[in-house]
Amino acid sequence: MSVRAGVAVAGGILMLAACSTDTSPTGSGNPAPADRTTAVATSAAPPTASPTAAAAGAPSVTALPVGPGPQKHYTVQAQPPVGTCHYRYEKGEPLEDPACTPGAISPAVTQATIGTTICRKGGYTGGIRPPESVTAKEKAANAKSYGYAGSLSDAEYDHLVSLQLGGDPNDPRNLFVEPPDPGHKPGTGVNNAKDPVETKLHTAVCSGKITLAQAQQAIATDWTTALTVLHLG
Repeated sequence: MSVRAGVAVAGGILMLAACSTDTSPTGSGNPAPADRTTAVATSAAPPTASPTAAAAGAPSVTALPVGPGPQKHYTVQAQPPVGTCHYRYEKGEPLEDPACTPGAISPAVTQATIGTTICRKGGYTGGIRPPESVTAKEKAANAKSYGYAGSLSDAEYDHLVSLQLGGDPNDPRNLFVEPPDPGHKPGTGVNNAKDPVETKLHTAVCSGKITLAQAQQAIATDWTTALTVLHLG
């Protein structure tokens, strides 16, 4: 075999080895589970979308877990073990434990489908909510997960990423018992300051001021700062 032929063969072997190198984090040759989440979240934004003045300088968007989406028949979901979740507080407001409740989004709601889902006239959330027969049991169990000992009637079983922002309806990663706001009068029911923030983000998404992914990330990270980081308030 000539020197020229030997170089050619060697080069071919090197190229083959380079092409077959396993670059996945798991070393299995297949994409890591997280790759699916990233792919779904990335496809939510239109390829030609450009940041508006309101969203300019906003933090980069990190992919959130993707849940099963709306179901015809919901079942009671298992909650984290008792006492394993812990509230954190910002400006006196109780926030979720990211380890227990990182948030989860619905695969049915993407940037391309907001016109027929969350932004459609006539409403979207009412038709996809799990029934109280399901959520009441989940709420009681989740209160034990978080060690919440207050009145359940004053606490909201809250979607971290709200339904009007494309949050998953019954993924346990997206629901937690949210205690009342500071100064809340016991026995007066649920009235959380997070709700108006969700509505403002929804309006901004449907008017094109921010993307769906930006709103979802901001509300999942810290609802008390969501409007500020997106330059909406």
